[in-house]
Amino acid sequence: MWDAFLVGLVVFLCVGGHELIGFSLLFRPIVVGPFLGLLMGDLQTGLKIGAALETIFMGVINIGGASAAEPGLATALATGFAIKLGGGVDAAIALALPIGILGQQIKLAIYILFSGSMAPVFDRLAAEGKQKQFTYLHFGVWGIWFFAYSLIPFFAMLFGANAVQSALNMIPEVIMNGLSIAGNLLPAVGMAMLLRMLWENKIAVFFFLGFVLVAYLKLPLVAVAVIAFIVAIVIAQRDYQLNKLEKAKPAAAMQSVSGTDQEEEDFFA
Repeated sequence: MWDAFLVGLVVFLCVGGHELIGFSLLFRPIVVGPFLGLLMGDLQTGLKIGAALETIFMGVINIGGASAAEPGLATALATGFAIKLGGGVDAAIALALPIGILGQQIKLAIYILFSGSMAPVFDRLAAEGKQKQFTYLHFGVWGIWFFAYSLIPFFAMLFGANAVQSALNMIPEVIMNGLSIAGNLLPAVGMAMLLRMLWENKIAVFFFLGFVLVAYLKLPLVAVAVIAFIVAIVIAQRDYQLNKLEKAKPAAAMQSVSGTDQEEEDFFA
């Protein structure tokens, strides 16, 4: 019961808080996983799942009616099942993507049911200038929406834990190995989706530099981050110097023209 309450609470605070205070990115796996892991007493597992799922969902963006997956719910359930059932991080990661896709559709259905049905009331209160009632209704609808949404992971952990445990025990070892391999490949898919949006030929050389540093020189990520920071500082200094030179050129040209005019005046004088 307590674990189910914690999972539901984290979904309410992170996913609901993200919507309430202006898209603060609280729903990201890198936040949800460690937060839930800390509350459930296994921060290390929360960090592992949060970091792995962040690479998967990093390129997943829900814009308007185009919805893909809900990272917050997927991370919360994956972390909760991994900690409570001990099924392993790989299996939890492999299960996270279908959970996220289903969770996004449920979230939209609840939104349409509660928020969509209240749209005429919002319009009427706005037209009548009832600001307090409008504000109370806004927060009330938000609270009901995400309270109902947080009940999904709560009951999933409460009643589905034994079912998930039984399902994990029934899965053959070869299937578990396949899930492990799929879990290891999913972060690469997430990074590929992100690179497809961010790819720029002018900075592609830095991507290959990072690949060489990690794959062949075996440098840790902290060392790669420090090198990237140094490169960024060097580039910023170079750009600053170039900007100074560009600004100095017009001044030098004006000074040269002014000197020429003065020489002509002295000559004709």
